[in-house]
Amino acid sequence: MGEKTYIIISPVMGTFYRSTAPGEKFLVEEGQKINISDIVCMIESMKIFTELRSEQSGIVKKILVENEDPVMKNQALIEIEPD
Repeated sequence: MGEKTYIIISPVMGTFYRSTAPGEKFLVEEGQKINISDIVCMIESMKIFTELRSEQSGIVKKILVENEDPVMKNQALIEIEPD
């Protein structure tokens, strides 16, 4: 466990979404392998949806926020274990 955990943080205050549309499959699940630039979640702020992409490849270790929860700017959202 010499490597650090990579944390995806919210760039804005808004609402956290795990999928691109209601009823759609979640973008990522805990334990899933992801690659650099994969979309991992969406943040809606003032009717503008922002796709958050991973800047690190690895395994999704923990999703720290529930779907549709309000989030603050700079809040930790997802932990990635780098590969």
